[in-house]
Amino acid sequence: MNRIILFASLLMAGQNVIAQQKAYIDNRPQALLRMNALDEGIVLRYGDGMDSCDVYGAREAIVNEDKGIYYLYYDGAGKDGWLACLAISRDLKTWEKKGPILTLGDSTKGDYKSASAPWVIKEKNTWHMFYLGTPNTFPAPERIPAFPYLTMKAKSNSLKGPWIKQYDVTPLPLKKNSYYAVTASPGFVVKNNNEYLQFFSATTQNGKDVKRTLGIARTPDLNATWKIDSTPLVPLTEQIENSSIYYEKKSKHWFLFTNHIGIDPKDSVEYTDAIWVYWSKDINKWNVADKAIVLDSSNCSWSKGAIGMPSVIKKGNRLAVLYDAYEGYSTWHMKRNIGLAWLKLPLKIPVKKKDD
Repeated sequence: MNRIILFASLLMAGQNVIAQQKAYIDNRPQALLRMNALDEGIVLRYGDGMDSCDVYGAREAIVNEDKGIYYLYYDGAGKDGWLACLAISRDLKTWEKKGPILTLGDSTKGDYKSASAPWVIKEKNTWHMFYLGTPNTFPAPERIPAFPYLTMKAKSNSLKGPWIKQYDVTPLPLKKNSYYAVTASPGFVVKNNNEYLQFFSATTQNGKDVKRTLGIARTPDLNATWKIDSTPLVPLTEQIENSSIYYEKKSKHWFLFTNHIGIDPKDSVEYTDAIWVYWSKDINKWNVADKAIVLDSSNCSWSKGAIGMPSVIKKGNRLAVLYDAYEGYSTWHMKRNIGLAWLKLPLKIPVKKKDD
């Protein structure tokens, strides 16, 4: 069997193999291993949400489960801007859209132009939400959120809402001349010992040069301002954003899923080109070498261009990966759908073979 056929067959089998990825034109870091997810395809299409809430696209799939029901928050690109929308399911495949769960704030608020990408965690009887707000967007009709990306707070007694905004709380304030100068937007929240950790998206910008990474913020109080680590989780050169975490009890490893920002070699446009995963036994320390590609154009069944933010959740003996992508080929932010892929459990760390 030649190497091309072997590589294709391993992709179909969902095996962990060495990535056959071309170098980026600007030499940004690559992931040299694969942890291939098996793609199921599109499970939620944009366009038919209530009150035109997702008429231009569905992005940023974030999945939660409560009492056997799955709650999917996604960014609906609607007629008034990008808002967090809700869909519910019992099998992760068939979704019932419920419409927006957040509204835009007034002109004095940080979520004046977008209230989206909500991450939640439950403490006692209260669900705490950390969502992305921004007072800036690109022009209509797309209204793509623009810097700064802020983390804002809301709470509810139910994943269905209603959600009460807490404008008096500033969870992750931006800091000039830091790795989170223009973005400190929300990410996965987990309780670790006596504190909560949030794996937030961080961005710096120098003219047209934009660099992205993740950071860790910490707090014992979900209604307070978080303490942000002085250094990022991995260097800004990694060009990653958004986070979803799974703990594998068998190997005692943390697995962090994120979307990678690549660059189109034809027109030098940056876009979300793949889902990556990092792993570590220490939730506070991560190594840039310990990473792999989970999903990209080579093993996604319906998208050969932009593949966006992942969210993972255990279902039976598999790990579900929800993500957004463009059907066909495009690097565009709009007209995305939500897809579903699977990883077998327990998760196994990819290992480079000696003869590769």
